[in-house]
Amino acid sequence: MSSNAFESIPMVSRIVDYEPPAVGGPPTLPPVTQLKRRRVPAPLPPPAPSAEARTQIQAAATFADAALRRVLEVIDRRRPLTQLRPLMASGLVETLLSGAGRHSAAEVARLRRVRAQVTGPGGAAEVTAHYTRGQRVHAIACRIEQISSPTGPRWQVVALHLG
Repeated sequence: MSSNAFESIPMVSRIVDYEPPAVGGPPTLPPVTQLKRRRVPAPLPPPAPSAEARTQIQAAATFADAALRRVLEVIDRRRPLTQLRPLMASGLVETLLSGAGRHSAAEVARLRRVRAQVTGPGGAAEVTAHYTRGQRVHAIACRIEQISSPTGPRWQVVALHLG
């Protein structure tokens, strides 16, 4: 017997072919399938607001327009600050002029467009607007809420952001 037992075993051996014999010609790919487009229904338009909701939106937009015009006039120093007190929440009036920059008399701010969106049945609205100062366009956003007063409910600016 030899000293090395592996010398008699071949290192490469054939393995048994388990594949079935080929039938026909070369393999072919399946035909390309086209995806069918599903028709997605168009979204339904939002329901039309009731007459009461339309009047509330109109009242909010009217108040916001008047209040924002006064805010811009106060910033431009064309109106005294005290005229904003009935329109704005306490504390908001004092912070208004602290962030306002100085502008030349030729650069008067002009309110251009106001949009109001009533946010719920509680009498609150989110307002966005833009104004021009010279050739530049700026944005304003505010929140107004309806508060009760001795003379009846009225609107008041509770948050304001000048851009």
